[in-house]
Amino acid sequence: MAGKGKNRGSNAKRRSCSSKAVGKHANRVGAGAPVFLDAVLKYLAVEVLELAGIAARKDKKTRITQRHIQLAIRFDKELYQFLRNLTIPNGGVIQKIHKILLPNNKSNTSKVVVAAKEEE
Repeated sequence: MAGKGKNRGSNAKRRSCSSKAVGKHANRVGAGAPVFLDAVLKYLAVEVLELAGIAARKDKKTRITQRHIQLAIRFDKELYQFLRNLTIPNGGVIQKIHKILLPNNKSNTSKVVVAAKEEE
């Protein structure tokens, strides 16, 4: 039993530990990718914090809370599209009334006028 591990046979290739760690599932990443990723993350953080600060100011608060971050993300169209599956603990919910439940003045007034004419 010379060597450690399983018996590989004569045709097996030797692999280093670093190549095993990377595996066959990932391609190599260029040197500029981490820099670009850092820039994107900084931009997103600045954007969210700026909008959350505006939401906190509207609420007359000096600290940004989870609720302000929730409001900032949900009211910005692009951020909402990017983070629509995100759950923020203690962020609350955004109040929304479906259009079908709102009173429609044009259709309601015409029904009232028609009903009034039928009664006469």
